[in-house]
Amino acid sequence: MKNIQQIMKQAQQMQEQLQKQMAELSVEGTAGGGMVLVRMNGLKQVSEVKIDPDAAGSGDLEMLQDLVVAAFNEAARKVDEAMAGQIGGLTGGLRIPGMM
Repeated sequence: MKNIQQIMKQAQQMQEQLQKQMAELSVEGTAGGGMVLVRMNGLKQVSEVKIDPDAAGSGDLEMLQDLVVAAFNEAARKVDEAMAGQIGGLTGGLRIPGMM
């Protein structure tokens, strides 16, 4: 039983370390050739949105909305990739159920 407790403690430490690393991560997603930029941390919390004045002033609200969605999705994809890389680094490449 002691080995299981040690394994659980190590898993909890790995999870805490991963959460800290992901909170410190910053990624950017862009769309429309950089007309829209979304910056988020590894916890997928948006910290910044930049919209080029030309995109905002174009009058095409639907296009602007699509660009914001695309930039957000790109940033979220980058977070997922970073998390997969971090988990792979922490587990030595082992695939642990529930950890992606």
